[in-house]
Amino acid sequence: MAKTLVALIVALCLAFPAFAAQTRPAAKKEAKPAWTELSAPQQQILAPLAGEWNEMDTTRRKKWVAIANRYPKMKPQEQQLLQKRMKEWAALTPEQRRAARAKYQSVKKLPSEKRKDVRQQWQQYQRSLAAQPEISASDPPAPPEMPSAEKPAAKPATGTARATEQ
Repeated sequence: MAKTLVALIVALCLAFPAFAAQTRPAAKKEAKPAWTELSAPQQQILAPLAGEWNEMDTTRRKKWVAIANRYPKMKPQEQQLLQKRMKEWAALTPEQRRAARAKYQSVKKLPSEKRKDVRQQWQQYQRSLAAQPEISASDPPAPPEMPSAEKPAAKPATGTARATEQ
């Protein structure tokens, strides 16, 4: 009995590495669609994001493709704004993008009344920027501070990340 148990343990020890070598983790799937799979009009619309495309996951790529597909139906003013925001987004560092996404998600979770307050603060902040000639209109504005239970949200934040997630 002891010999049988030892033989079984030895057999398992020898078989396990061979089995483990065969069960390699699945290779990470390539995100779709690839830049080359986009149509020429989609590539033209999404051109500001071309350098970032390979770092995006499938979900983000699909969101951008959906935006590119809606682009022809947008008013010219909306198209210009979208192009401007894509360029601003592409210019952000990965850390600034993470901060913008986090800010966007936290604002999205607020009750509608608090979101309305944040929106009003944002509009007030943008009006104040328009009144300051030393600040360039091309400087990306910072989102307002999040209102919290401990401190009133009276002042917008001063940073460079924009809270737009596409």
